[in-house]
Amino acid sequence: MSSEEALLGNKEAIKTGKSGLKEEVKKLSSLAAPMVVVSVSQYLVQVVSLTMAGHIGELSLSGVAIASSFTDVIGFSLVLGMAGALETLCGQAYGANQYRKLGIYTYCASISLIVVCIPISILWIIMDKLLILIGQDPLVSHEARKYSILLIPALFAYAIQQSLVCYFQSQGLILPVLISSCAILCFHIPVSWALVYKLELGSGGAAISIGLSYWLNVILLVLYMKYSSDCEKTRVTFSSDVLLSTREFISYAVPSGVMVCLEWWSFEILTLLSGLLPNPKLQTSVISTCLTTITLHYFIPYGIGTAASSRISNELGGGNSEAARMAFYALLMLVSIEAVAMSTILFCCRSVLGYAYSSEKEFVDYVEKLTPLLSLSFIMDSFQAAFSAVARGCGWQHLGVYANLGAFYLVGIPVAAVLGFLINLKGVGLWIGILTGSAVQAMLLALVTSSTNWQKEAVKARERIFKETD
Repeated sequence: MSSEEALLGNKEAIKTGKSGLKEEVKKLSSLAAPMVVVSVSQYLVQVVSLTMAGHIGELSLSGVAIASSFTDVIGFSLVLGMAGALETLCGQAYGANQYRKLGIYTYCASISLIVVCIPISILWIIMDKLLILIGQDPLVSHEARKYSILLIPALFAYAIQQSLVCYFQSQGLILPVLISSCAILCFHIPVSWALVYKLELGSGGAAISIGLSYWLNVILLVLYMKYSSDCEKTRVTFSSDVLLSTREFISYAVPSGVMVCLEWWSFEILTLLSGLLPNPKLQTSVISTCLTTITLHYFIPYGIGTAASSRISNELGGGNSEAARMAFYALLMLVSIEAVAMSTILFCCRSVLGYAYSSEKEFVDYVEKLTPLLSLSFIMDSFQAAFSAVARGCGWQHLGVYANLGAFYLVGIPVAAVLGFLINLKGVGLWIGILTGSAVQAMLLALVTSSTNWQKEAVKARERIFKETD
């Protein structure tokens, strides 16, 4: 081949690559936009109830805030993480045209997660004893227990809901999930208000409203799954195959759950550390406010990531390694734009951000001081959400466990403790520490992703999907 022909060939390959990336960005955007709305809507269900209960009184606010933190750490985060295994299993099964397996995995996940919810519920029931044991006020602890017990039905509904969401997104059926999530949020706001204030059920009414909303969402999704022609190929009846798939699901669900929990728990440890600083009331309030802000933002890149995870797992299951790689590049492009935009907006609003939570001058000034670091956290979180999505799409969640363990518990939290207490940077030092952990986490996951052999991953996905069929 002449040098002119080689040059023309390279130009054609570049052109084809750009065209393929452009098409993948369009595909991913069409999935990511509604998934962001779904993720934020589902998160706001709990936020609305927390806000409603917070206006009853100081005791109610403190009890519900602690209960929400406890139930997130020991409950919702674990269920959400374990359900992420379906992004691997269902996504690759659908890409390989093994539609029956997709339905089987969804059944298996729902049953397995319901079983997991049982010991979690027991911990929620004795929450007051655990909180008092670690030094919490008895009155606040009993209020937290009352809220958490009434929240138990919501936990079981959440387990089924997350399984169904993964089932639909793996097939690209985002519209029914989007409509149901938005409808449930619109339903939840007046119902929560009525139960808390009109029927005077207080914080208990806030917890009950979450359960009602989650169960209604499950009913809507199940009805669509059962009667819609869109689900005809993947709809299955319960059989022994469901039980036989349990081991395979657990093998992905456990590391997936641990991966999420390790990160989630590290931020809760940060809140506990802030309570040991001088002026703990101010320090804890500011750190909690920053965590609330960063959590609300996180569901944006998380929504983009879940859409990309489905695209990657679909293409790997179909044996299309190049398309999976393009989906990853499209994901990086979208989260880069999102990270820069959101961090810039936050930085520009640094002087007024604190007023969204309090009118105290000292509090507002402290939040403004931390906001530049918070903007950097937005960027780190966006990229780690992207790389975590690749981990779920490819099925190497176990590597994510090692990355999160090393980043947060060997680097982030020790650095936070040293800067916050020994160097006396207080809350700023704590946040620099956790930001360092996030940066290390993103770099480790990026290193793993950059060394990914997409062709090999596609072969592994096909072999796993078809091993029981052959």
